[in-house]
Amino acid sequence: MPDTDSAAAPPAGARERLVSGPGLLLVWLYGVITVGAVSRSAYQISTEFDRAPLPYALSAVAALVYAFITYSLVRGGETARKAARICCAAELTGVLVVGTWTLVEPDAFPDATVWSDFGMGYLFIPVILPITGMLWLRRRRQG
Repeated sequence: MPDTDSAAAPPAGARERLVSGPGLLLVWLYGVITVGAVSRSAYQISTEFDRAPLPYALSAVAALVYAFITYSLVRGGETARKAARICCAAELTGVLVVGTWTLVEPDAFPDATVWSDFGMGYLFIPVILPITGMLWLRRRRQG
């Protein structure tokens, strides 16, 4: 007779899925924001980089952070979860610093970037997403 318990148990070393349930929506949102950030930064860097190199470079960094978080969430496992949490914290820090900077010194950001004005051009998703991501990843660790 086949052992039914071993068929149901995941293999040793299997990664815990981080994208089940509401996490799937989180991955989808990170995927969409990744595409938006990559598109915007690629356009700005290729056409107007000399106007504002630092803000456009920060948009590219934001795109890389979003892509890495998306990858980490899809990959799963404890190491990926920890890396995603660290990147979410870095993302939130970036949004808060750049958002404040754009309010204090608006001339430094002649065009909107992903994190300028706390992500207003992206419906404030850049400031909401890392908080939601860190809460989700914390819950997944405890679950």
